Amino acid sequence: MVRNRGRRVKRSDNAGDSLMTAPVRVRFAPSPTGFLHVGGARTALFNWLWARHAGGEFVLRIEDTDLERSTKEMTTAILEGLEWMGIDWDDGPHFQSRSRDNHRAAALALLEAKAAYPCFCTVEELTAERKAAIARKESYVYSGKCRRIDPDDAAERRAKDEPHTIRFRVPGGETVWIDAVHGTTRFNNRTIGDFIVLRSDGAPVYNLAVTVDDRDMRITDVIRGDDHISNTPKQILLYQALRAPVPRFAHVPLILGPDKRKLSKRHGALGVFAYQEQGYLPQAFTNFLALLGWSPGDDREMMTRAELVEAFSLERITGKSAVFDVQKLEWLNGQHLSTMSGIAVADVVRPRFIGAGIATEKELAERTIWFTELMTLVKTRSRTLEDLVEQGRPFFAGAIEYQPDAVKKFWKDPKMARELLHVAADYVDGEAVFDDLEGMEARLRALCEQRDVSAGKLMQALRVALTGTPVSPGIFETMAAMGKSLVVERIEAAREHLGRETGVA
Repeated sequence: MVRNRGRRVKRSDNAGDSLMTAPVRVRFAPSPTGFLHVGGARTALFNWLWARHAGGEFVLRIEDTDLERSTKEMTTAILEGLEWMGIDWDDGPHFQSRSRDNHRAAALALLEAKAAYPCFCTVEELTAERKAAIARKESYVYSGKCRRIDPDDAAERRAKDEPHTIRFRVPGGETVWIDAVHGTTRFNNRTIGDFIVLRSDGAPVYNLAVTVDDRDMRITDVIRGDDHISNTPKQILLYQALRAPVPRFAHVPLILGPDKRKLSKRHGALGVFAYQEQGYLPQAFTNFLALLGWSPGDDREMMTRAELVEAFSLERITGKSAVFDVQKLEWLNGQHLSTMSGIAVADVVRPRFIGAGIATEKELAERTIWFTELMTLVKTRSRTLEDLVEQGRPFFAGAIEYQPDAVKKFWKDPKMARELLHVAADYVDGEAVFDDLEGMEARLRALCEQRDVSAGKLMQALRVALTGTPVSPGIFETMAAMGKSLVVERIEAAREHLGRETGVA
């Protein structure tokens, strides 16, 4: 195989005549043997972006021919994963298993046209050929010995139901196409060898099924992972033998982990729903995936869905493998969160507060304005929806846990911390309402000066008492959001806790 990235082409340079002016039709064809993972999700996204950018159509095809491993549950999970990402489809979902008759008809048509032939080789014979190639330290390619069987003899053996497969007759020369990502790509046909298109049980092989389906669905552009590139010459040869237009191919480099190895679960290669559960926004997740192997051509990183559609092109897909960086995903998610209104954030995170048992649906309904303002307050320090939950948790009634790092940093001397909170209690007692943040700060600093204590240390100790954490929104914004009664309750609880630590009642 030889690649040359030196030339970029329009779709008409690579597609068959009837596809030159046809509207773009792409397809995403997952196998329902597992969840929708990062690699598949990016493939779906690139196809969807190209279809939307070009004003074309996105076809969804479920390749469920592996009947033993394909399940309805996985199909449902894939569809729901696409929906969560905001990827809709214009045609489908189609199920490949329902087109088996079409696949078989295509194989028989190839046989009739002498573009294929019956192969009667047994498993033992093929195994012997493979072992001999290994012994010669050569890549195994089928010898093609059944090519030489007299057609009449072959027909007679088939009529007697002798077990056989149907093999495609690979011509000499080379198969060349202009890949939208890699440029001119060549395969010497001798390295391909005559391949099976129909198994002995009548089941179609992957390359035949895919080619026939793409032909029947009028697919103009095939965008998929680099791991499929070795299938492409076989499919091009099948298109040509079936006298079908050849679509344009774009093979996207694989996604790697930070250690530059194949992406796996240890790197964060989880199903799409795992990222949803972890609190990532679908618009941030798709933004992140789009940048894995593609660039808008400028310095933009945070992009809306509309901006991605507007900027997307196959020519901007890089030929290098992309690295999956969870920290980049978190950063992008935080950026998208920061641009959302408090109302939008409250709407999307509300179920998480209810699910965590922090608040009831009724409580949040009764405090809609307050909850919206709270989310506006905490969203700037949050990168995920789970961050919002954790940062919002202390603002609800009930006991809190004091984080060890907060205690170690700001309550290192329990006796001093308790004395500081005594001053804080006096200060809070003198504040009627928490509605004048500047005035609140001025009065607290004045009291600290009068009591000869550090205002900064007091506010740090108070933050731990109120939230249990070393960081939070501004201390006065925090008190205002909590309300006086909860602030008083938290200070008293902290003083009692510190009293037990120091042995003071």
